[in-house]
Formats: sequence, C-alpha cells, structure tokens
Amino acid sequence: MTKYREILRLSNLGLSQQSIADSCGVSKKTVNRVLKKAKEINISWPLDANDTDAVLAEKLFPSADKPIASNKQMPDFAYIRKELLRNGVSKKLLWTEYMEDCRTNGEEPLMYSQFCYHIQQDEQKHRATMHISRKPGEQVEVDWAADPATVIDPDTGEILKAYVFVGVMTYSQYAYVEAFLDMKQKSWICAHVHMYEYFGGVAKILVPDNCKTAVVHNGGWKDQQINETYQEMAEHYGTAIIPARVRTPKDKPNAEGTVGMISTWIIAALRDEQFFSLAELNRAIREKLELFNHRLFQKKTGSRISLFLEEEKPFLTPLPTTRFELADWKQATVQFNYHISIEKCYTPCRMNTSKRKLMYV
Repeated sequence: MTKYREILRLSNLGLSQQSIADSCGVSKKTVNRVLKKAKEINISWPLDANDTDAVLAEKLFPSADKPIASNKQMPDFAYIRKELLRNGVSKKLLWTEYMEDCRTNGEEPLMYSQFCYHIQQDEQKHRATMHISRKPGEQVEVDWAADPATVIDPDTGEILKAYVFVGVMTYSQYAYVEAFLDMKQKSWICAHVHMYEYFGGVAKILVPDNCKTAVVHNGGWKDQQINETYQEMAEHYGTAIIPARVRTPKDKPNAEGTVGMISTWIIAALRDEQFFSLAELNRAIREKLELFNHRLFQKKTGSRISLFLEEEKPFLTPLPTTRFELADWKQATVQFNYHISIEKCYTPCRMNTSKRKLMYV
C-alpha cells in the first residue's frame, strides 16, 4: 500500500517530490497526486495516530479506480541518445518533435514527464554516468568499511575484529568514523546518533547501503521495506531514508570513495599500533579523523572541515532535544498459553483492544 503518512511527513519537512518518491518507493506522479488531494480536503501533518495508511487511502481516494493501461507510442531511444549528444538539443525539443510525429501518424503520445522517465530508464540500462551536484546539507551517505580494525582482549589475548562505520556529507565530503565490535542493529543506530551529534545537525536525506539493519527487503522502488527501528530513528531526527539500489555503488559514490580513503589514512595508518579496548581504538581513530578532515583538497581550495563549516553546516536541521532511544522490533508467535518467546524467555502478553495489538504484561 502507498505510504500516505510518510509522504505527508516528508512533505512537511520540505523535501522535494522526487526525494519523497525515492524514499517512499512510489512515483513522483503519485506523490504529486497525494499532496494535491490532501491540500484540497485540508489534511496535513501531524496526523492523528488512528490515521493509518488504509484510513488515509479511503479519505483521499474513496472511489479511486485502477488506472487503465493504454498503448502509447514509445519514442525511439537510440535516436534520442544520439540527438542528445548534439549541441543545443534538449529533451523538451525532442518531445515536441515526438508529439508532432505521433499526431501525424495518429498515435497516442506520452506526456512530457513520462517521456523523460522512459529516457532516464533507457540511460540507466546503458549505464550512462555523470557528475551529480549536491546541495549543502541535503544528503549524508553511510556504510561499513570493508577492512576491519583489530582490538586485543586484555584477559585472553584474543584478537577481535572492530567494524568501522563511515558517514559522509555528500557536499563537503566531511566524514565521521567510529569502530564497533559488531554490525548489529544497536551498533548501527548508535553510529548514526553519534554521527549526527558529531556533525551538529541532520541532513534532509540519509542514503544507507542494503544491510539488514537498514533495509529488510529492497526489490526496487516498488518493493522496498525499511527496517522498522531505522525508520523510527529517521522520524525522530526528521530525515528521509533513500537506500542505494542493490549492487549499485554509484548511488552513494562519496561513501564508497571515502571508505577507501579511510582504509588508507586511518585504518592502515594504525596497523602497527595495538589497542586493548574499543574506547582506546576509537580515541586513536578520532585523532586520525581530525587530521583527515583538516587535510587540504588537492584540486580545490580549502579542506573538508572548512567547506562543511562555511557552506554546509548552516543548512543542517537542528538536532532534536533528546537522543533517539533504541527499540528492537521482532516478530513472535503467540503460543496456546498466551506467551511469546523473547531471548529464549517466555513472556505473557495481553490484547490491547483499542489498537488491536499484543502488549507485553
């Protein structure tokens, strides 16, 4: 079902319709239609807790019928790719010529938005790449580094792996790095909380990889399910989650590129040092991180921290008054004796009749 609540929430945050569409797994046309209808019948965020997506669907489109498929004439993509390489030729011009050809042949043409959408899909098939300019404070990319650091257990002498979290502001490339003993939900959420506090604000869009702590299932924008705890964290900080597509590292190039540099300038730089606690390792990482963020750019003036402080930090959303409190959501089967198993312990539960949910006793 369409995420009507999420669309209205993200619109209230001031995100563009395209960003909302990417985050909610719907088309931009659907976002436009929902926001337009909500404005007409005076529905806005914040919403009542009882206004679920199903309730909103009935309020917004009580008699909505399924769209009828039409056989529209598709453009010649090979011709379009060739023409767009010529100086002065734009998609608008090609669409105008395409409309005239369709009218001449008595065929039904695509609207301009559909025309551009199909061209974009064709470009992705041919792996066309280009530099994407980002706005200050718009987006942060997060990922785990491929190469772990190590910590020595002082009691047993065992060498433990420490997994390195990396967060990068896409405009300034200002980075945050922290090590954890695992990549589980608690570590993932704590890393984000510490990252936002380190940045001193929140970016509008959060771009994670497809790890289970972020995305439960990602079958494309039509079939995408964000981890429930991760979604709650995003709502707490007032940001939108737009996961990178599966096996598409170009969706988060700054994180991918910075991960490589972090491996060189921080993890590899500490390779000859021994650490006997995670806190000791993170103190050393923080020292190297400060040097990394202060290092001057090679092809432009300034550094990551100077660019971040001068041009990006003023556009970040202020931090909420309280930290996000981690909640771990799990599915459990209710046994015949009204108990459920949690961490191998049986816990009784009762039915909350007002919300139709099982509650722990």
